[in-house]
Amino acid sequence: MQSKEILLQVMDLEVSYHKKQVIFGISFDLKKGALIALVGPNGAGKTTTLHTIIGLLHPQKGTIRYKGEDITVRKASENVRSGISLVPQGGRVFPDLTVLENLQLGGYFLDDSKELNQRIEFIYDLFPILRERKYQMARLLSGGERQMLAIGRALMLTPELILLDEPSAGLAPILVKELMKTIEEINKKTGMSVLLVEQNVREAFSIAHKAYVMKVGKIVLENSHPTSLLDDEALRKSYLT
Repeated sequence: MQSKEILLQVMDLEVSYHKKQVIFGISFDLKKGALIALVGPNGAGKTTTLHTIIGLLHPQKGTIRYKGEDITVRKASENVRSGISLVPQGGRVFPDLTVLENLQLGGYFLDDSKELNQRIEFIYDLFPILRERKYQMARLLSGGERQMLAIGRALMLTPELILLDEPSAGLAPILVKELMKTIEEINKKTGMSVLLVEQNVREAFSIAHKAYVMKVGKIVLENSHPTSLLDDEALRKSYLT
């Protein structure tokens, strides 16, 4: 059962990128165990929001709290250690390392080799194709396989909160559906909280517990029944295209 405890709070956040303000006072929260979709057109500020939460960017104003602690200006490395992981857009992996070596690097904080191997087996169970490809160089993987590896590597430290930036980008429709099912499975089986930034609105809404819609650096809509938003033609034209 989903907890009512708030894991992440973003309050009145204002962020600039290359001296241009791109986030204008957004606020939202994510409850422990929730799967939240953050959607909107290109340039809405979704990726900037994720980068600010993880600590790659720092805001001009506002507050970010994680498990009740202020992490607004904390370094990304500290946030990773505290249980937040980011999967950047594009399935970024170490191309000249094998699948197995990529996963081992994802568990670089782990001192116990037995625990490391157990985590790797968990990833292989989620993404069986990675087990088949474990000795293959990551640069030889397909786009979908690279995305699986990027997510798997982020899961190696069993984060409490995973930030996914456009995980379906560039994937064939059938792979998008499979990936979304896996993200939903991760959330349900592990209780891991997920903040999903996604262009494929229909697929994102099909698994999300709640949705926030962004446009031009602002949250213009929130809804606890995301699939109902897809039936609103005016909304789709205004905010989701």
